[in-house]
Amino acid sequence: MRAVGRDALKLLGGVLAVGATVLMGVQGCGLFESERVSKGRSLYRHYCMHCHGENGRQNEGFNWITMPDPRPRDLSIRNEMETFKDEELYLTLYRDMKDTSEDGGDAIGEDEFAVPTMPTFKYTLSQEDIWATVAFVRSLHGVSLTYDVEGQVQNLQEKVTAAQTKLDEAKKALELAEEKAEAAESENNDEEVAEEEEEEYLEEAMLPEEEALEEAEMEFHEAKQEFERFTKRPRYAQISRPDFTVSGERRQQLAQVGERLYYNKYGCNGCHSVGGQGGIVGPPLDRAGFRLNDTWIYRWIKYPQAMKRKTRMPNLGITDDDAQAITMFLKTLRAPKPDQSIQKVSN
Repeated sequence: MRAVGRDALKLLGGVLAVGATVLMGVQGCGLFESERVSKGRSLYRHYCMHCHGENGRQNEGFNWITMPDPRPRDLSIRNEMETFKDEELYLTLYRDMKDTSEDGGDAIGEDEFAVPTMPTFKYTLSQEDIWATVAFVRSLHGVSLTYDVEGQVQNLQEKVTAAQTKLDEAKKALELAEEKAEAAESENNDEEVAEEEEEEYLEEAMLPEEEALEEAEMEFHEAKQEFERFTKRPRYAQISRPDFTVSGERRQQLAQVGERLYYNKYGCNGCHSVGGQGGIVGPPLDRAGFRLNDTWIYRWIKYPQAMKRKTRMPNLGITDDDAQAITMFLKTLRAPKPDQSIQKVSN
Protein backbone atom coordinates (compact mmCIF):
# COMPACT_ATOMS: atom_id res chain seq x y z
CA MET A 1 0.00 0.00 0.00
CA ARG A 2 2.87 2.36 0.85
CA ALA A 3 4.50 1.61 -2.52
CA VAL A 4 1.23 2.32 -4.29
CA GLY A 5 0.89 5.57 -2.34
CA ARG A 6 4.41 6.63 -3.26
CA ASP A 7 3.75 5.84 -6.92
CA ALA A 8 0.52 7.86 -6.84
CA LEU A 9 2.32 10.83 -5.29
CA LYS A 10 5.05 10.65 -7.94
CA LEU A 11 2.40 10.53 -10.66
CA LEU A 12 0.53 13.50 -9.14
CA GLY A 13 3.78 15.43 -8.82
CA GLY A 14 4.58 14.77 -12.46
CA VAL A 15 1.15 15.92 -13.56
CA LEU A 16 1.45 19.11 -11.51
CA ALA A 17 4.91 19.80 -12.93
CA VAL A 18 3.68 19.35 -16.48
CA GLY A 19 0.65 21.51 -15.74
CA ALA A 20 2.83 24.28 -14.33
CA THR A 21 5.06 24.14 -17.39
CA VAL A 22 2.07 24.34 -19.71
CA LEU A 23 0.59 27.26 -17.79
CA MET A 24 3.89 29.11 -17.88
CA GLY A 25 4.07 28.55 -21.61
CA VAL A 26 0.54 29.64 -22.43
CA GLN A 27 0.64 32.63 -20.15
CA GLY A 28 2.68 34.44 -22.76
CA CYS A 29 0.06 33.48 -25.35
CA GLY A 30 -2.67 35.47 -23.64
CA LEU A 31 -4.47 32.90 -21.45
CA PHE A 32 -4.37 35.24 -18.45
CA GLU A 33 -4.88 38.47 -20.39
CA SER A 34 -7.83 40.70 -19.63
CA GLU A 35 -10.61 40.70 -22.19
CA ARG A 36 -9.52 44.15 -23.36
CA VAL A 37 -5.87 43.19 -23.84
CA SER A 38 -6.95 40.01 -25.63
CA LYS A 39 -9.11 42.06 -28.00
CA GLY A 40 -6.19 44.43 -28.54
CA ARG A 41 -3.93 41.49 -29.36
CA SER A 42 -6.29 40.39 -32.15
CA LEU A 43 -6.49 43.92 -33.57
CA TYR A 44 -2.72 44.33 -33.32
CA ARG A 45 -2.12 41.06 -35.17
CA HIS A 46 -4.45 42.10 -37.98
CA TYR A 47 -3.42 45.74 -38.44
CA CYS A 48 -0.01 46.25 -36.80
CA MET A 49 2.07 43.09 -36.55
CA HIS A 50 3.35 43.13 -40.15
CA CYS A 51 5.19 46.39 -39.40
CA HIS A 52 5.75 46.32 -35.63
CA GLY A 53 6.35 42.59 -35.20
CA GLU A 54 4.63 40.07 -32.94
CA ASN A 55 6.41 41.37 -29.85
CA GLY A 56 6.79 44.98 -30.95
CA ARG A 57 10.50 44.66 -31.71
CA GLN A 58 12.27 46.24 -34.64
CA ASN A 59 13.06 44.08 -37.67
CA GLU A 60 10.51 41.53 -36.45
CA GLY A 61 7.54 42.21 -38.75
CA PHE A 62 7.77 40.92 -42.31
CA ASN A 63 7.17 44.42 -43.69
CA TRP A 64 9.73 46.17 -41.46
CA ILE A 65 12.83 45.76 -43.60
CA THR A 66 11.16 47.01 -46.80
CA MET A 67 9.60 50.11 -45.27
CA PRO A 68 10.92 53.61 -45.94
CA ASP A 69 12.47 55.53 -43.07
CA PRO A 70 11.62 56.37 -40.40
CA ARG A 71 10.72 52.82 -39.48
CA PRO A 72 8.55 51.83 -36.51
CA ARG A 73 9.91 52.40 -33.02
CA ASP A 74 10.56 49.47 -30.70
CA LEU A 75 7.42 48.97 -28.61
CA SER A 76 9.06 46.54 -26.18
CA ILE A 77 11.54 48.95 -24.55
CA ARG A 78 9.95 49.82 -21.24
CA ASN A 79 12.10 52.78 -20.17
CA GLU A 80 11.33 54.50 -23.50
CA MET A 81 7.65 53.61 -23.89
CA GLU A 82 6.88 54.54 -20.27
CA THR A 83 7.60 58.17 -21.16
CA PHE A 84 4.43 58.24 -23.29
CA LYS A 85 1.03 58.74 -21.64
CA ASP A 86 -1.85 56.45 -22.55
CA GLU A 87 -3.54 59.38 -24.29
CA GLU A 88 -0.45 60.01 -26.43
CA LEU A 89 -0.42 56.41 -27.65
CA TYR A 90 -4.15 56.66 -28.29
CA LEU A 91 -3.76 59.82 -30.37
CA THR A 92 -1.04 58.13 -32.41
CA LEU A 93 -3.76 55.80 -33.70
CA TYR A 94 -6.68 58.27 -33.57
CA ARG A 95 -5.62 61.29 -35.56
CA ASP A 96 -5.92 62.89 -38.98
CA MET A 97 -3.10 62.38 -41.45
CA LYS A 98 -0.86 65.38 -42.13
CA ASP A 99 1.09 66.35 -45.20
CA THR A 100 4.78 66.36 -44.23
CA SER A 101 5.98 67.95 -47.47
CA GLU A 102 8.46 70.75 -46.89
CA ASP A 103 6.70 72.96 -49.43
CA GLY A 104 2.95 73.34 -49.05
CA GLY A 105 2.66 70.82 -46.23
CA ASP A 106 0.72 71.06 -42.96
CA ALA A 107 2.02 72.77 -39.86
CA ILE A 108 3.42 70.05 -37.61
CA GLY A 109 4.36 70.58 -33.98
CA GLU A 110 7.59 69.24 -32.54
CA ASP A 111 5.73 66.78 -30.31
CA GLU A 112 3.35 65.50 -32.98
CA PHE A 113 3.60 62.00 -34.33
CA ALA A 114 3.90 62.59 -38.06
CA VAL A 115 5.59 59.59 -39.66
CA PRO A 116 3.97 59.31 -43.11
CA THR A 117 4.04 55.52 -43.13
CA MET A 118 2.07 55.23 -39.88
CA PRO A 119 -1.63 55.09 -40.76
CA THR A 120 -4.45 56.42 -38.66
CA PHE A 121 -7.26 54.12 -37.51
CA LYS A 122 -9.66 56.93 -36.61
CA TYR A 123 -11.90 56.08 -39.56
CA THR A 124 -11.62 52.29 -39.32
CA LEU A 125 -11.90 51.27 -35.66
CA SER A 126 -14.06 52.38 -32.77
CA GLN A 127 -12.48 54.40 -30.00
CA GLU A 128 -12.93 51.38 -27.74
CA ASP A 129 -11.04 49.24 -30.29
CA ILE A 130 -8.18 51.72 -30.29
CA TRP A 131 -7.99 51.75 -26.49
CA ALA A 132 -7.88 47.94 -26.59
CA THR A 133 -4.96 48.15 -29.02
CA VAL A 134 -3.19 50.60 -26.72
CA ALA A 135 -3.79 48.22 -23.80
CA PHE A 136 -2.07 45.41 -25.73
CA VAL A 137 0.81 47.67 -26.79
CA ARG A 138 1.28 48.52 -23.12
CA SER A 139 1.59 44.81 -22.36
CA LEU A 140 4.48 44.54 -24.85
CA HIS A 141 6.68 46.65 -22.56
CA GLY A 142 5.24 45.35 -19.28
CA VAL A 143 2.96 48.26 -18.42
CA SER A 144 -0.78 48.25 -17.76
CA LEU A 145 -3.28 50.66 -19.29
CA THR A 146 -4.39 53.24 -16.71
CA TYR A 147 -7.14 54.87 -18.77
CA ASP A 148 -10.55 53.79 -17.43
CA VAL A 149 -12.23 52.48 -20.58
CA GLU A 150 -15.11 50.81 -18.73
CA GLY A 151 -15.74 54.01 -16.79
CA GLN A 152 -15.89 56.02 -20.01
CA VAL A 153 -18.36 53.58 -21.56
CA GLN A 154 -20.55 53.86 -18.47
CA ASN A 155 -20.29 57.66 -18.46
CA LEU A 156 -21.34 57.88 -22.10
CA GLN A 157 -24.20 55.44 -21.55
CA GLU A 158 -25.44 57.55 -18.63
CA LYS A 159 -25.35 60.66 -20.84
CA VAL A 160 -27.51 58.87 -23.41
CA THR A 161 -29.98 57.79 -20.71
CA ALA A 162 -30.19 61.31 -19.26
CA ALA A 163 -30.67 62.81 -22.72
CA GLN A 164 -33.39 60.26 -23.47
CA THR A 165 -35.20 61.18 -20.25
CA LYS A 166 -34.99 64.89 -21.12
CA LEU A 167 -36.31 64.17 -24.61
CA ASP A 168 -39.26 62.18 -23.28
CA GLU A 169 -40.12 64.99 -20.85
CA ALA A 170 -39.89 67.59 -23.64
CA LYS A 171 -42.26 65.55 -25.81
CA LYS A 172 -44.81 65.32 -22.98
CA ALA A 173 -44.51 69.04 -22.29
CA LEU A 174 -45.21 69.83 -25.95
CA GLU A 175 -48.19 67.49 -25.99
CA LEU A 176 -49.68 69.29 -22.98
CA ALA A 177 -49.06 72.67 -24.59
CA GLU A 178 -50.79 71.53 -27.77
CA GLU A 179 -53.77 70.26 -25.77
CA LYS A 180 -54.08 73.60 -23.97
CA ALA A 181 -53.83 75.47 -27.24
CA GLU A 182 -56.59 73.34 -28.78
CA ALA A 183 -58.79 73.87 -25.73
CA ALA A 184 -58.23 77.61 -25.91
CA GLU A 185 -59.06 77.59 -29.61
CA SER A 186 -62.34 75.68 -29.08
CA GLU A 187 -63.40 78.08 -26.33
CA ASN A 188 -62.60 81.11 -28.40
CA ASN A 189 -65.85 81.82 -30.29
CA ASP A 190 -65.35 85.54 -30.50
CA GLU A 191 -65.79 86.31 -34.20
CA GLU A 192 -64.15 89.67 -33.71
CA VAL A 193 -60.75 87.98 -33.15
CA ALA A 194 -58.97 88.14 -36.44
CA GLU A 195 -57.57 84.91 -37.88
CA GLU A 196 -54.10 86.44 -38.05
CA GLU A 197 -54.16 87.32 -34.33
CA GLU A 198 -55.34 83.83 -33.46
CA GLU A 199 -52.46 82.20 -35.35
CA GLU A 200 -50.00 84.55 -33.67
CA TYR A 201 -51.43 83.61 -30.26
CA LEU A 202 -51.08 79.90 -30.91
CA GLU A 203 -47.54 80.31 -32.22
CA GLU A 204 -46.44 82.25 -29.13
CA ALA A 205 -48.09 79.72 -26.81
CA MET A 206 -46.29 76.71 -28.37
CA LEU A 207 -42.89 78.21 -29.14
CA PRO A 208 -41.13 77.57 -25.78
CA GLU A 209 -42.07 73.87 -25.76
CA GLU A 210 -41.04 73.47 -29.39
CA GLU A 211 -37.66 75.05 -28.71
CA ALA A 212 -37.16 72.83 -25.66
CA LEU A 213 -37.97 69.75 -27.76
CA GLU A 214 -35.53 70.73 -30.51
CA GLU A 215 -32.81 71.27 -27.91
CA ALA A 216 -33.55 67.91 -26.28
CA GLU A 217 -33.52 66.13 -29.64
CA MET A 218 -30.14 67.64 -30.51
CA GLU A 219 -28.70 66.76 -27.11
CA PHE A 220 -29.92 63.16 -27.41
CA HIS A 221 -28.55 62.85 -30.97
CA GLU A 222 -25.12 64.15 -29.89
CA ALA A 223 -24.99 61.89 -26.81
CA LYS A 224 -25.95 58.85 -28.90
CA GLN A 225 -23.36 59.70 -31.56
CA GLU A 226 -20.66 60.14 -28.92
CA PHE A 227 -21.51 56.75 -27.41
CA GLU A 228 -21.55 55.04 -30.81
CA ARG A 229 -18.24 56.62 -31.85
CA PHE A 230 -16.71 55.11 -28.76
CA THR A 231 -18.27 51.65 -29.00
CA LYS A 232 -18.97 51.09 -32.70
CA ARG A 233 -16.80 51.16 -35.80
CA PRO A 234 -17.44 53.97 -38.29
CA ARG A 235 -19.83 53.28 -41.14
CA TYR A 236 -20.00 55.37 -44.29
CA ALA A 237 -22.34 55.69 -47.21
CA GLN A 238 -21.49 53.82 -50.38
CA ILE A 239 -19.02 55.85 -52.44
CA SER A 240 -20.69 57.35 -55.50
CA ARG A 241 -19.09 57.28 -58.93
CA PRO A 242 -16.55 60.12 -59.21
CA ASP A 243 -16.28 62.48 -62.18
CA PHE A 244 -12.98 62.02 -64.00
CA THR A 245 -13.89 64.07 -67.06
CA VAL A 246 -10.98 66.50 -66.82
CA SER A 247 -8.56 67.77 -69.42
CA GLY A 248 -5.22 66.11 -70.00
CA GLU A 249 -3.38 69.09 -68.55
CA ARG A 250 -5.53 69.04 -65.42
CA ARG A 251 -5.00 65.29 -65.10
CA GLN A 252 -1.22 65.81 -65.08
CA GLN A 253 -1.52 68.51 -62.43
CA LEU A 254 -3.63 66.26 -60.24
CA ALA A 255 -1.19 63.37 -60.71
CA GLN A 256 1.65 65.53 -59.38
CA VAL A 257 -0.42 66.44 -56.33
CA GLY A 258 -1.38 62.79 -55.91
CA GLU A 259 2.24 61.67 -55.95
CA ARG A 260 3.05 64.05 -53.10
CA LEU A 261 0.02 62.87 -51.13
CA TYR A 262 0.88 59.22 -51.80
CA TYR A 263 4.34 59.56 -50.25
CA ASN A 264 4.18 62.50 -47.85
CA LYS A 265 0.67 62.53 -46.36
CA TYR A 266 -0.99 59.15 -46.51
CA GLY A 267 2.16 57.03 -46.47
CA CYS A 268 0.93 54.58 -49.09
CA ASN A 269 4.52 53.51 -49.72
CA GLY A 270 4.63 52.04 -46.23
CA CYS A 271 2.50 49.13 -47.46
CA HIS A 272 2.76 49.29 -51.27
CA SER A 273 5.83 49.30 -53.49
CA VAL A 274 6.57 51.13 -56.71
CA GLY A 275 9.71 50.29 -58.63
CA GLY A 276 10.77 47.84 -55.93
CA GLN A 277 10.69 50.55 -53.24
CA GLY A 278 8.15 50.41 -50.42
CA GLY A 279 6.25 47.95 -48.27
CA ILE A 280 5.02 44.50 -49.16
CA VAL A 281 1.78 44.32 -47.15
CA GLY A 282 -0.29 45.35 -50.15
CA PRO A 283 0.30 44.48 -53.80
CA PRO A 284 2.91 46.38 -55.84
CA LEU A 285 1.39 49.23 -57.81
CA ASP A 286 3.89 49.54 -60.69
CA ARG A 287 1.23 48.56 -63.23
CA ALA A 288 -1.82 50.11 -61.55
CA GLY A 289 -2.36 52.34 -64.59
CA PHE A 290 -2.89 49.27 -66.78
CA ARG A 291 -4.61 46.90 -64.39
CA LEU A 292 -7.11 49.10 -62.53
CA ASN A 293 -9.81 51.51 -63.65
CA ASP A 294 -10.25 54.98 -62.17
CA THR A 295 -13.48 54.38 -60.29
CA TRP A 296 -12.28 51.13 -58.71
CA ILE A 297 -9.08 52.80 -57.44
CA TYR A 298 -11.01 55.79 -56.12
CA ARG A 299 -13.47 53.64 -54.17
CA TRP A 300 -10.69 51.55 -52.67
CA ILE A 301 -8.91 54.69 -51.53
CA LYS A 302 -12.03 56.28 -50.06
CA TYR A 303 -13.57 53.27 -48.29
CA PRO A 304 -11.46 50.07 -48.33
CA GLN A 305 -13.84 48.16 -46.02
CA ALA A 306 -16.69 48.58 -48.50
CA MET A 307 -14.56 46.81 -51.11
CA LYS A 308 -13.22 44.08 -48.80
CA ARG A 309 -14.56 43.95 -45.27
CA LYS A 310 -11.53 42.35 -43.59
CA THR A 311 -8.82 44.15 -45.51
CA ARG A 312 -5.74 45.27 -43.59
CA MET A 313 -5.87 48.59 -45.41
CA PRO A 314 -7.34 51.18 -43.04
CA ASN A 315 -9.65 53.99 -44.03
CA LEU A 316 -7.40 57.06 -43.80
CA GLY A 317 -10.16 59.66 -43.99
CA ILE A 318 -9.02 60.72 -47.45
CA THR A 319 -10.96 63.65 -48.89
CA ASP A 320 -12.67 63.47 -52.29
CA ASP A 321 -10.11 65.82 -53.85
CA ASP A 322 -7.15 63.91 -52.40
CA ALA A 323 -8.61 60.58 -53.51
CA GLN A 324 -9.03 61.91 -57.03
CA ALA A 325 -5.45 63.19 -57.10
CA ILE A 326 -4.00 59.89 -55.82
CA THR A 327 -6.09 58.02 -58.37
CA MET A 328 -4.63 60.19 -61.14
CA PHE A 329 -1.12 59.44 -59.89
CA LEU A 330 -1.70 55.70 -59.76
CA LYS A 331 -3.05 55.78 -63.31
CA THR A 332 0.37 57.09 -64.46
CA LEU A 333 2.08 53.93 -63.14
CA ARG A 334 2.47 51.83 -66.29
CA ALA A 335 5.61 49.76 -65.87
CA PRO A 336 6.22 47.04 -68.49
CA LYS A 337 5.49 43.45 -67.59
CA PRO A 338 8.36 41.67 -65.85
CA ASP A 339 10.34 39.28 -68.03
CA GLN A 340 8.70 35.91 -67.49
CA SER A 341 10.54 34.04 -70.22
CA ILE A 342 11.94 30.68 -69.18
CA GLN A 343 15.40 29.85 -70.48
CA LYS A 344 16.09 26.28 -71.51
CA VAL A 345 18.66 24.46 -69.45
CA SER A 346 20.95 22.34 -71.64
CA ASN A 347 21.56 18.82 -70.43
